[in-house]
Amino acid sequence: MRIAFVYDAVYPWHIGGVESVNYNEARELAKGHEVHFFSMRWPGMRSEFTKDRIRYHAYHGTDQQKFYKHGRRSISQAIAFAVNMFRIFSYDFDVVITNQFPVLHLPVLMLYCRIKRCKLVMQVVEVWDKEYWNEYVGWVAGTLSNAYAAFLLHHADLYVANSSTTAGRLRDAGISDGKISVFSPVLEDKEVSGVKANRKRDTIVFSGRFIKEKRIDKWIEIFDRVRKKVDVKGILIGNGPEEGRIRDEIRRRGLVKLISIRDFYRSKKAFYEGIKGCGAMLNMSEREGLSIVTLESLALGTPVFLPAGSPIPREIKEMCIVDVEGKLPARIAGAIRSGNRKRWISHTENLEQFKVSRIKKFYGDLFARLWQ
Repeated sequence: MRIAFVYDAVYPWHIGGVESVNYNEARELAKGHEVHFFSMRWPGMRSEFTKDRIRYHAYHGTDQQKFYKHGRRSISQAIAFAVNMFRIFSYDFDVVITNQFPVLHLPVLMLYCRIKRCKLVMQVVEVWDKEYWNEYVGWVAGTLSNAYAAFLLHHADLYVANSSTTAGRLRDAGISDGKISVFSPVLEDKEVSGVKANRKRDTIVFSGRFIKEKRIDKWIEIFDRVRKKVDVKGILIGNGPEEGRIRDEIRRRGLVKLISIRDFYRSKKAFYEGIKGCGAMLNMSEREGLSIVTLESLALGTPVFLPAGSPIPREIKEMCIVDVEGKLPARIAGAIRSGNRKRWISHTENLEQFKVSRIKKFYGDLFARLWQ
């Protein structure tokens, strides 16, 4: 079978949770199928090359500064990606797998699938409503974007939701339950089980894009309250448009010697070693379709603390410590003092549904459904 993955950002040239899922899936499927990956051309990529049996097509050059403008995804880059997707018409595929964002590329893929009699599988990590679109791009553009995205959402053959929460939102949007599957392969069994910790059990960690939705200002506030109860350090792993404000907030609170900032690890092994050695992960994000880093932390034995209003799906929340923001500092301080991290993680059996080892069976069943 000939399969095309279509995503503007691509791992490991762009580090992110969704990107790592796509990489896991493409790499595993390439062991038994012909797999192509169409993306933007990030620093370090050539226009055409093959890696891990995957043939990459990356023509429009971009980078972090171009990709994000004014704290959000660049519309001009989304347009460029959509225009460049017309290159796919030079190939014949049986299945196209894509994310619903950045939305503008979807009509090109829908036209391709109709002309080539190809099946379209849409992977969905979030379903935005009109209110969120308005907040993201303003009232006029948000109203139009919401209508446009909602219309296009209904034109895939099958949907792969990354969680039960996202699946529920797809149903609410009018997608038939029979077209929706839930799957998000983020945990590589061997990589997780073989990690040795760099001991720093007095450290609270966060990893992710430095954007407003991650509420890192709240993370810093809660850390400031924890450190008054117990000796602790903090580390923020990532980069993004909010980094300047984050550094200013750390300086304002006098926490420069206690909170360090470092860029994303280039090695998954090094990242896992860093996370496993920490005493706790704190995730204050107000927008998460899944939160892969939360799953990775739990799999590595590092407890995760979430605010009561966290949008992280139920099957993940069940494994975390969830409490109102006012009580989180005391809960985190208790975990740091105890030194027994296992008692702060529950329902670890939930991790099974997120293992990479399930990819071949899941997609084998999914492809069979496409031609029923």
